Amino acid sequence: MQSEFTMPKVELHLHLEGAAPPALIQQMAHEKKVDIKGIFDQNGHYVFRDFTHFLAVYEAATSVLTQPLDFYRLTRAVLEQSASHGVIYTEAFLSPDFCGQAELGPWREYLSAIQEAAADAEKSFGIVMKGIVTCIRHFGPQKAKKASLCAAETAGDFICGFGMGGAETFGVQSDYLYGFDMAREAGLRITTHAGEWGGPESVRQAVFDLNAERLGHGVQVAEDPHLVDELIARDITLEVCPGSNVALKIYPDIRSHPIAKLRDRGVKVTVSTDDPPFFHTDMTKEYAALSHAFGWGKEDFSSLNKTAIKAAFCDTATKDTIIKRLDAE
Repeated sequence: MQSEFTMPKVELHLHLEGAAPPALIQQMAHEKKVDIKGIFDQNGHYVFRDFTHFLAVYEAATSVLTQPLDFYRLTRAVLEQSASHGVIYTEAFLSPDFCGQAELGPWREYLSAIQEAAADAEKSFGIVMKGIVTCIRHFGPQKAKKASLCAAETAGDFICGFGMGGAETFGVQSDYLYGFDMAREAGLRITTHAGEWGGPESVRQAVFDLNAERLGHGVQVAEDPHLVDELIARDITLEVCPGSNVALKIYPDIRSHPIAKLRDRGVKVTVSTDDPPFFHTDMTKEYAALSHAFGWGKEDFSSLNKTAIKAAFCDTATKDTIIKRLDAE
């Protein structure tokens, strides 16, 4: 009998580069004779002061990922770690900006390495991965167009969605509409970071300007009851990352987090880790924290996983397979 902490899990919000084990990044830096010691503490963990500094540390860590083989190693390591915490399906955010400067030719090579690693990890660890290409908001709309072109040109079974990460207070969502429309026309499903730092207004922009199907984080929507009603009416699912939100001090502690209130109101919520080693979390810790804070048990988490796989951007056959695995436990 599986407990609520060890049960199979579905994760929809995981940044591939942000999930890089610090030891792997340190090893790659050593191999390439790159000095990035300043982004680690004495115990070898990533260290940052605030969200702005977090972005800088994140980009410094990715600076050692310079060839497709690096992304093969990264992807396999990340999926092995996720699988060790019961994740059987994950949608990982992939950034062409970190894979050949969002140039289509190099992007295809990097993507091939990522897909090969994902296939190997599925055979070895039983975890299924799909990719969501993301532009990086604070890199600006012009670079976002290049990322969306990479997404559109490689859309298919593996690349199933398009989204946007980065500094949420940079510009407005509609600045990036061109890229989102390009991705949507290629058949990709749409998500975007909103309601993490930009308040309900950023959620409003994501819903009305970009017509997003899912929202990365989205939790600050709780401050606007009418907008909560809009999410429910539009059947929009939130990719909630409680540990990340607490680590970045958006909320002082897990009991102050609005995930339970939003779920009770009828909003579809899911649980993810975001950038797990940066925030000292994993899916086991996320489940344990929510259980202790809100009394959630196995039925609650089973329901969350069903919500997550139904909101996943993968094909129907993959969904059916994952649902059967969830039901079997």
